[in-house]
Amino acid sequence: MHPTLSLALAATTLAATMTGVPAAATPSTPRWGPCPEETASLPLECSTLEVPLDYRDPDGRKIEIAISRLPSAKPSQRRGVLLTNPGGPGAAGLGYPAVLAASGLPQEVRDSYDVIGFDPRGVGRSAPVTCDLTEDQMARGNFPPYAHTAADVARSAGNARTIAEQCATSRTAGTLPHITTANTARDMDRIRAALGEPKLSYLGASYGTYLGAVYTAMFPERGDRIVLDSNLGPGGYDVTAMRMFARGLEDRFPDFAAFAVAHPEYGLGTTPQQVTAEFFDLAERLEANPVQGVDGTLFRGITLDHLFSDVTMRRLAEIWQALDTDGPLPPGQPLTPPGSLTSSRYHVICGDSQWPETVRKYQKDVAVDRLNYPMLGGSTANIGPCAFWPDERVEQPVRIGDRGPSNILMVQNERDPGTPLAGARKLRRALGERAVMVTADQGGHGVYLFGRNMCANDAVTAFLTTGQRPPQDLACAAGPKG
Repeated sequence: MHPTLSLALAATTLAATMTGVPAAATPSTPRWGPCPEETASLPLECSTLEVPLDYRDPDGRKIEIAISRLPSAKPSQRRGVLLTNPGGPGAAGLGYPAVLAASGLPQEVRDSYDVIGFDPRGVGRSAPVTCDLTEDQMARGNFPPYAHTAADVARSAGNARTIAEQCATSRTAGTLPHITTANTARDMDRIRAALGEPKLSYLGASYGTYLGAVYTAMFPERGDRIVLDSNLGPGGYDVTAMRMFARGLEDRFPDFAAFAVAHPEYGLGTTPQQVTAEFFDLAERLEANPVQGVDGTLFRGITLDHLFSDVTMRRLAEIWQALDTDGPLPPGQPLTPPGSLTSSRYHVICGDSQWPETVRKYQKDVAVDRLNYPMLGGSTANIGPCAFWPDERVEQPVRIGDRGPSNILMVQNERDPGTPLAGARKLRRALGERAVMVTADQGGHGVYLFGRNMCANDAVTAFLTTGQRPPQDLACAAGPKG
């Protein structure tokens, strides 16, 4: 989630090139048209679907959900639709079918489904929300400042309250109580119905696993084959999940330390212990004297984000080297998230569940997590805008349980920095006999297509194309990689 969520931003970047979306003919019958800027080799089609802002008032105010379709090239082999979500929350998904195709989505999967993307409500072209964030607020990233003392937490409370008040008084404040995962799940079911499908299959990553789990809880008989990749716990992005990022960094960091030791040209240390010491030294120096706009908190978040993939470890080493020597930062994606992504993320995570509201509670959590997970715990346990979110909640959080058909396949990396294995195991227990989980002995965020573990990839492809899952939970060894 911090600060750019590699998988989600890939979809966001591609979707941002689409400068317009054709309107739907009627709410129940999408009228597909070409997506501007699409490539000839990926015939992505776009439309919109009208849905209620408040499902308690279905005849009231409507909003439009932007949807896309990568149609099956073999209609005679088509099983149905595969709805997709890249994560977030706050990430656009309109271009995600094309991202999946470009990332190697197997042809047999593309033949079996029309692959469907959409911008969730509050995001992109689907009634986007704003918190009127300033450049300084966006530059802070998605995590609160790293707190070393109780006084640091108290100071952070003022900034957190300000952001919450901005969200509650922005020009889109009227939608604030309705930008929730449960309502997005309802939108998904409207998409299914509009496409004329009795059931939908689903492929969701990161936050998309919670969205998928909520859909299967709310509409258990309308799910066909459900794949949840890189899993949150059953509470979604609640305060527990936020604190879990600190554990995720500690789980994953040894992989980067080994990389840095194997590449002495970056000068980050010749042993894992030296690389770890360099992390804390850089964080302390940057807290006192930021370099090129990067302070200690942002440095910690940049490190976490670049450990989402083995591919970005080299760039992370280059960033560390530049910050250590005050040299030029390497080119690449921005180090802070877009304001629109951050605003919609606040709406979802703060609206989905009730967060602690006393500064004292966060001070206690920071003291615990700073000791247990010193790399990031002082930040992820610190107070944020959700502590001051408006009290209005139109419904209780959806309970994830084991009621419904056994049609869920979970896939999970053992050393995932964004959605740690510990949270995935909690979701697995909550789903009971509904799910089977495949774990891959590798690091990074994202298993299917992005992790390149053939054992795990093959399990997902087989399930989507044949319906066959492993008979029981499966552990995939490291390698061979595709």
